[in-house]
Amino acid sequence: MKKIITIIDYGSGNLRSVYNALNLIDNKNYQFQISSNPEDLKYSDKIILPGVGAFADCIDSLSKIKKLIDILKEQILFKQKDFLGICVGMQLLADFGHEHEKKSGLGIIPGEIIKIDNQNGQLKIPHIGWNEIKIIEDHPILKNIKDGELFYFVHSYHFLVKNPKNIIAQVNYGQDLTAVIAQDNIIATQFHPEKSGESGIKLLKNFISS
Repeated sequence: MKKIITIIDYGSGNLRSVYNALNLIDNKNYQFQISSNPEDLKYSDKIILPGVGAFADCIDSLSKIKKLIDILKEQILFKQKDFLGICVGMQLLADFGHEHEKKSGLGIIPGEIIKIDNQNGQLKIPHIGWNEIKIIEDHPILKNIKDGELFYFVHSYHFLVKNPKNIIAQVNYGQDLTAVIAQDNIIATQFHPEKSGESGIKLLKNFISS
């Protein structure tokens, strides 16, 4: 029987790009689906939350889908299903976001989402493009990924993580920023693995096959 991996559709994110990237890896052992139905999460083996845009807009969109946040938390915190957050999908795990206004996040990984320091105008914001990641801790999600590999980033805000133990990789853009976080069954990336070529495919493969 195929394992079901659900990509949450809440009106924000590169849904089709993520879906297509996953199907490049394996469509024989896994069934990939895009869904906005919270009930589908109950029958999923793994869950992916993508995200593009502003933190406030994304958390509002999640909140508008009845029972989605409650069921999502139930499945990843109590059922311990593997979870992957991508870009704003990672940021939404925080306690608060400060993009445009202060908004509560999902409160799963302690920390806040704050604007990248432009170093007195020396850095362009948003941070867009390919950057090397610096691996902080070994983790199965980074299997076959080397320190210094390139991934594709697009963001103006970053995750200021409260517990450094949650950070397994960073990216330097004027300062060290969080690139990958992990906590038990929860994984999330600031970069877009679906847009990161072979390196991104390796990470997605590690996620679905873990």
